[in-house]
Amino acid sequence: MSDGTRDPRVLLTGFPGFLGSALIERLLARGDGPIACLVQPQYRELAERQAAAIAGPDGDGIRLYEGDITDPDLGLGDGDLADLHAVDELYHLAAIYDLAVDPEPAEAVNVRGTEHVLDAAADLDVDRFQYVSTCYVSGRYDGVFTEDHLQEGQSFNNHYERTKYEAEVLVQERMEAGLPATIYRPAIVVGDSETGETGKYDGPYYLLRLILSQPAAFSVTTGLPGAADAELNVVPRDFVIDAIAHLSGREDTVSEVYQLCDPAPLSVPDFVDAIADAAGHRVLSVPGTKSITKRLMRAAAVRGLPAEPATIDYLDHPTRYACPNTRRALAGTGIDCPPFESYVDELVAFVRENPDIGDEAMA
Repeated sequence: MSDGTRDPRVLLTGFPGFLGSALIERLLARGDGPIACLVQPQYRELAERQAAAIAGPDGDGIRLYEGDITDPDLGLGDGDLADLHAVDELYHLAAIYDLAVDPEPAEAVNVRGTEHVLDAAADLDVDRFQYVSTCYVSGRYDGVFTEDHLQEGQSFNNHYERTKYEAEVLVQERMEAGLPATIYRPAIVVGDSETGETGKYDGPYYLLRLILSQPAAFSVTTGLPGAADAELNVVPRDFVIDAIAHLSGREDTVSEVYQLCDPAPLSVPDFVDAIADAAGHRVLSVPGTKSITKRLMRAAAVRGLPAEPATIDYLDHPTRYACPNTRRALAGTGIDCPPFESYVDELVAFVRENPDIGDEAMA
C-alpha cells in the first residue's frame, strides 16, 4: 500500500547527512514511513536524489520539507506545519560536525537549533524524542566518562564539543521536565565496517590521508607526550545505526542515555600502527609538542595537504569512555562494536578508491 494515504508520524532532522540517510533506511524498513525530513533549501537537490535512491523515484516514504533548525518554528510555513500534525516521534540528528567550527555557527546550529527542535517537539506533543549527541560532551574530562556523567566542570577542545555539550544539557533539562527522550552519544564515527563507505574525510581520516600522501617506505607522523596513555575511540557507522535503530524501537529506553563507543579502543600509538599496517606504510612517529605540531599542520594545510590542526587535541585526549548502560541494553541482540583492526582495511581501501570525497561539514 502506498504511503501517500498516510500522514507522517516521524520527523527527522539531519537528512541527507551521512548518519541521517542510513538511519532513515532502517526506519522505513521497520514500517515507520512515511517520514518527514526537514531539509535546508541548499541541500534540497541532494536530498531529492538521496530520497529517490532510498525510497525509489516514485516512493512516498520520504517527504521533504524545506526549513532550518536555526529559525523559530524550524523555518516551516503554516502549510507545512499543518502537514506534520500527526508526528509523534522526532529524531534530531542535525548538527555541525566540524572540529574547527567557529563559535557563532556552532551556537546557532548546535545550541539554538536544538532548542528550536525541542520547542517543536513540545508543540507537536511527541511521544518520543530521539537525540543524537556525542561522547565528546565530555570535553577533556580526566578519567572514565560514562552515561551518568555530563556536567563535570570540564574544559573543551573546541567549539564543536562545547556546543554539543550545551545542547545535551538542554535536552536533559527537558527530560527532567517530562519529555520522553532518549540520548545517543556516538564516539568518533568512521565509515561502514563492511564497505568502508563514508560521507566525508574528517577526524581520523586526516591522519590516514596524511600517511597515504607520503612515500610508503617512509611516512612520518607526530607523537605527543602522553599519547601512549590516550585512547582514540572510533566506531563504524553501521554499529551506530544498528544501535540507534534497535534502541529507539523499545519503550524501556525512554529517559536513558547510551554511549555508542568502543569498549576496548586502541591507544593512539596502536591506532596509528593499525592504519599504517592496513596502508602498507612504514611510519615513524617523531616526538613533538602540541603547539609545534599544530603549526606544522597549519603549514601543511596551506600547502594543500590533508591536515587539520584541531585533530591534534585528540592525540593526547585524557578521557576514557565506558558504556555500561549500552552494553546492558544491547546484551543478547548481536549488536556489538567491532574492533578497529577488523575493519581498518575496508576504511583504507575506500579512501584509496574515492580520493575526491571532501572534508566539509553540512551546515
